[in-house]
Amino acid sequence: MATVRELITSLDAAYPQWLAEDWDAVGLTCGRLDVEVDTVLLAVDPLPQIVEEAIACGAQLIVTHHPLFLRGVHGVAATNAKGEVVTRCIENGIALFSAHTNADHANPGVSDALAQAFGLTDLRPLVPDARDSTLGTGRIGTLTNAMSLESFGSLVAGALPATAHGVRIAGDLDSQVRTVAVCGGAGDSFLEAAAEVADVYVTSDLRHHRAQDHLVDGGCALVDVAHWASEWPWLRQAAAVIGGTVRTVVSTTPTDPWAAHLGSTS
Repeated sequence: MATVRELITSLDAAYPQWLAEDWDAVGLTCGRLDVEVDTVLLAVDPLPQIVEEAIACGAQLIVTHHPLFLRGVHGVAATNAKGEVVTRCIENGIALFSAHTNADHANPGVSDALAQAFGLTDLRPLVPDARDSTLGTGRIGTLTNAMSLESFGSLVAGALPATAHGVRIAGDLDSQVRTVAVCGGAGDSFLEAAAEVADVYVTSDLRHHRAQDHLVDGGCALVDVAHWASEWPWLRQAAAVIGGTVRTVVSTTPTDPWAAHLGSTS
């Protein structure tokens, strides 16, 4: 059995907090450092249903990718969802910890887990960190064998948890792809970087005009997946970081906000 402090030390070593963006709020949100832990629940989002799952599986620590708070608050009363999360955690002796943009930029990190889900090799950062070129945002990798864009889209759909969002593809479905860029989470800021090096770019939250302009300007093919699904593979990576002395449970509860996808023409 380990303490919250010991497990956080391991997570901070893998995902150093100095890698987080200035606007981010990573680390321990609530809980005592000296509490002993035998079970950890890992999830993408710190939502009330995740706290209830932690209670049900007997977890003393929840590790999420997304932080609970990104803006200042003046109270945590259980009068809204975020206050309910804090209150239920405290009532049940559960600590809550997050590794967000620090896990995005680490090596290995969120995008490594996403790339490995597709079987990519020879991984390197899409946008290297200025301080250390082995770190940075996104990853570029190579498929063992080239395949059509349509086949690659099917590979992506089979590798990630199913969501109502599904997998959207932009580009010539018959074109061959071999070099793949990925970015877990919202990655439309890196379209230009992907266009310079990849045959296809896999990310989330692509906006209409950004994607359209990218394609018209001759950019690489695009595969747009649900934000939650793109970051979910990281949970197993984080579980491995803290596994051994505690039981780790990777949540399969879908916290993607979309419930249905109607009117598809495919």
